Order: sequence, then structure tokens, then C-alpha cells
Amino acid sequence: MKATPAPIDRRSLEPTLRPFGESRLLPAEAYTSPELFAWEVKHFFEGSWVCVGNAEGLASPGEQKAVRVGNDGVILVRGEDGVLRGFYNSCRHRAHELLQAGECRKARSIRCPYHGWQYGLDGRLSTGVLASHADGFDPQPEGLVAARVESWRGLVFVNASGSAPPLAEWLGDLEDVARPYATETLKVMARHEYELPANWKLVVENYHECYHCPQIHPELCRVSPPDSGQSRDGGGAWVGGYQEFVGNGVTMSLDGTSQGVALPGVTGEKLGQVYYVGLLPNLLLSYHPDYVMIHRMEPRAANRTWIECTWLFPPEAEQKPGFSPRYAEEFWDITNKQDWRAVESVQRGVESRGYLPGTLTPREDCLYYFVTRIARGYVDGVLRPQAAGALARS
Repeated sequence: MKATPAPIDRRSLEPTLRPFGESRLLPAEAYTSPELFAWEVKHFFEGSWVCVGNAEGLASPGEQKAVRVGNDGVILVRGEDGVLRGFYNSCRHRAHELLQAGECRKARSIRCPYHGWQYGLDGRLSTGVLASHADGFDPQPEGLVAARVESWRGLVFVNASGSAPPLAEWLGDLEDVARPYATETLKVMARHEYELPANWKLVVENYHECYHCPQIHPELCRVSPPDSGQSRDGGGAWVGGYQEFVGNGVTMSLDGTSQGVALPGVTGEKLGQVYYVGLLPNLLLSYHPDYVMIHRMEPRAANRTWIECTWLFPPEAEQKPGFSPRYAEEFWDITNKQDWRAVESVQRGVESRGYLPGTLTPREDCLYYFVTRIARGYVDGVLRPQAAGALARS
């Protein structure tokens, strides 16, 4: 896909790209312009590796799921050979969708509901269509068009444009952070959906700083000091950092205790930390010693964002007497809703004619890392992974 600079005055981005301590936040158009939002969908979402969800439900041959990535529909299919494949969700006959977005099914073939054309799980058109065609019709070149799909740590990613660098390059050194938590071995045990009247970037900006925590998160501040930890401008397409627990706290819950079991790979100082990661463009990963929480975003408009929040636990937690994921789910649902109210208020603020891009405090370094990547993406016409940055004190 051709890299085309964003439809925004480059001069308005210069304050955002200044060194930390001198910079300002993004201009209002970044959160309000329908034209810029449409550009982001094409260049940031279709042009990047977008997480489309957990691989659960796609484990067995024949399992299929339809997803949307920007303006593209993709059908995910587990083949008889165990390989997860993606195809654009468009029948080669008359372009009818093979499955509706969000729909799942399990079958030995992929069948179009419009005229009944069938495809193998490898995308090849069935020879059964020969009965309805003139002599000489060759079904071999009429198979489904492949889409670029990869899996990482139990999550499925799609690059709709086919132009992003390899997923391993996109992830960069995030693998070093993620390895101890082994999300591919965990099980989704709770799930919430939210829809916000706010721009997707405001959700991410809020996630990457806890300067606001003493004002709106009393529950969080009782279990995790908002000024603890470090931030990191990660190598790859991510930024993040960690915070620590108060006193004898062991996880993020209303009282700092865990009703689950510790993740086997989490040891040493990580037992006293929760690591927050934002993987561009749509994934927020919260790594706890006993569970992992994932926020997955789908921008719907310049001022509207759908969010799926899932909680993953080790399967053996279910064997613990009295276990329920509720202790984590309740804590973060309270915290999420506090954040959403704040983010919605910020959206109304940036829509005001009185909005001018604000400055950043020393405690908002991770937020700086995020908005500068966005600003550079506007200038370059594409999001890019980058070399690892140094750790910085929050």
C-alpha cells in the first residue's frame, strides 16, 4: 500500500514531535476529523498488524470466524492440516460474504450462502460448481483470495493490506516482556464489551499514564502506587511500562489479594508488578502475576470506539476451591468505567473551539512515546516498528 501522508497540516504536528519536556499533545483534528479518521482506518489499521481476537474457537479443523479489519472483511479458517489461514470474506462468484462479521461456524468446507459455492478449508473452489458451468470452466484459479494472518501467544493478527513488515518485527522485543505470562496457555474466563463516544487514541492515551489515577481511581491507588514503576518506548510497535503493588499486595483486585493461582513463568520481581503494554494500533495488554487482561479496540468513527475486554487465567485456577474470575473482572470493570467517563469528557473537550494541545508532565513519558509515534505515522503515511528505547523513570 502506498504511504500517503495524513490529511493534516504538518506544521500542527511539530509541537508534538518536539523533545519530551517541550512537546504538546496532538491537534484537535486527530480526535475529531472524519477525513483523518478514514485515513487512519486505511493506513494505520488496514496497513498494520491488527489483533482480531483470541485463537479460542479456531483450534479444530473446520472452525471458521469472520472478522473486520478496517474496511476489509476476512474469514479465518483452521485447515485439516492444522494451519490457520485467512481469506478475504468475498465469494469469487458474486462477492457475497461467506460469513457475517462476528459469525462463527464449524464445517468441512467454506460455503457461500448466496448461490452455494463451496471452497475447501484451503480456499480452493470445489469441483462441484462444474455441474452449473459451461464446458471448459476451470475452477482452479477461482479460489478464495488469501489474506495475511499470523498468530502470536494465542492471539490472531491480520494485516489486511499485506504491506506491513513481518509480525515478529512488529512485535520487536515485546516477546521478552510477554514470554513469562504464556498467554497461549491461558483460558478466557470473563469478557465484557464497551462502546465509547470517544476517539480510539484517547483510550490509549489514558491507558498510558497514571497521573490521573489519584483523581478518579481510589480502588486502584489502594493496591498500586500511581507514581511507581518505569515506562519504556519499546522496540517494535509498542510502548508500555510497569507499576508495583502496595505492601503485601499480589495482584490488581479490590483488596490486592488473588483468588487464582500464580502464572508458572512469573517469578522474582515480576511477582510484585503489573506490566501495561500498548501494541499499535489496537491492543492493550495488562500482564498480572495471576492473570492477563486484554483490551482490543475497533474504532467505529472519529468519536466512537468499541472495546472488548477479556480476562485470561491458567486452566488450573478452575481447580482451586471457590475460584471465580470475578475478583479481577470486578476490579477492572470499575476501573474501566471510571476511565471511560474521563475519556468521554476529554472527547467533549477536544471538540470545543477552546481546545489547544496541552503540555505533558514528567509522569506522562509513556503517553509522549505513544503520541509521537502517531504524529510520525501521520507524516510518514504509515505506522512503523522502531528500535528499542531506554527505560525512563515515571
